[in-house]
Amino acid sequence: MSAALDAWLARLERQHPVAIELGLERVAEVAARLGLNERPLAGQVVTVAGTNGKGSTVALLERLAACHGLSTACYTSPHLLRYNERLRLDGEPADDALLVAGFERVEAARLAGEAVSLTYFEAGTLAALWAIAERQPQLAILEVGLGGRLDAVNVVDPDIAVITTIAHDHADFLGDDLEGIGFEKAGILRQGRPAVLGSRQLPASVSARLEALAAPAYWLGQAFAPEARDGGWQWQGSDAEGQRYEFDSLPDPGLPLDNAAVALQVLTLLGVTAQGDAVREALATVSLPGRLQWLGNWCLDVAHNPHAAAYVAERLAARPRPTRRIGLLGVLGDKDAEALIAALGPAVDAWVAVGLDGPRGRSAAKLGEAIEAAGAPLLARCDSPAAGVAWLRERLGADEEVLVCGSFLTVAEALGALTALD
Repeated sequence: MSAALDAWLARLERQHPVAIELGLERVAEVAARLGLNERPLAGQVVTVAGTNGKGSTVALLERLAACHGLSTACYTSPHLLRYNERLRLDGEPADDALLVAGFERVEAARLAGEAVSLTYFEAGTLAALWAIAERQPQLAILEVGLGGRLDAVNVVDPDIAVITTIAHDHADFLGDDLEGIGFEKAGILRQGRPAVLGSRQLPASVSARLEALAAPAYWLGQAFAPEARDGGWQWQGSDAEGQRYEFDSLPDPGLPLDNAAVALQVLTLLGVTAQGDAVREALATVSLPGRLQWLGNWCLDVAHNPHAAAYVAERLAARPRPTRRIGLLGVLGDKDAEALIAALGPAVDAWVAVGLDGPRGRSAAKLGEAIEAAGAPLLARCDSPAAGVAWLRERLGADEEVLVCGSFLTVAEALGALTALD
């Protein structure tokens, strides 16, 4: 990372009193000053919201579009190792110079008149939107950061809205009521524009919003569906004109098949004539760091809520069981560590608890208490994910595996430590 980009990121972290402040008024004002309302962001825009599955859906759609010849831009968050990962242009992370130029434009716009205060995420989102608009790709894919209705990404009107799943997470901001969470996620829907729903069951608040907006809805399990077959899987769906598509013998992308099915459905709604060979190439070559990512006998996944953790446990259960699988777990203080431990328990034989720093952090001591309360074997408490990696590297047997999970922060630090050691 260049010194200029590093300085900008440090400045953005300091300049707003809170890290998260939901609401569109301030973002919309700066977006207007940037001229983002005066031209289209891209040929078509897809916005993706949901509790789990956003990142994999974005990655799958990005790869499908690229294999069908479309230019793409993706905005996602958070990043693992480098901030540049948040903005990808034709599959490649944005360079430092483009990001710095975006931050400079946003800063000038927010001070052009009465100063507008922006959070780190809001400034980064606006800088990415400016960069995408400069590039004018055929397809822009935007991942919602938190919720939907009041998230900074929602300042853009999408051509297609995607809601992957809805479960409990971010209770401090979205509450514990699934109907209320569904209402927030459904805030990305637009009047008369297609919506792709990546769950077979969603709260009634989502259906009510779809009906109120007369938005054509494409539901997983109804309009389209994946079906596992020996040696692969099959997908069936249709485009906006009702033309049916069916693809057989599809490769496992290493990501949830429901999310792959969602991405395929979105592709057909974009007006792209999906081709079997291009679809298979995309599924065979897609990658997403931090999602069931294997480095030797280490598996890294950013699962940080029970719904995502249960999926990880299910995928691991489908693998041959090693002599022992150790969970290296680091969980933020506002997450349900007990539920995470319970969901992962069937796939993990013993645990190493690691601490996470910062105002939202949770110490290894506190996490260790939760593990022991669950009646699970606790091997060690380490101050950080990197320390946990070092502790395990000295003791791990050749026939043992490690699952690293619990937070983006846990996976990012562990991934950095593992790659540095290699």
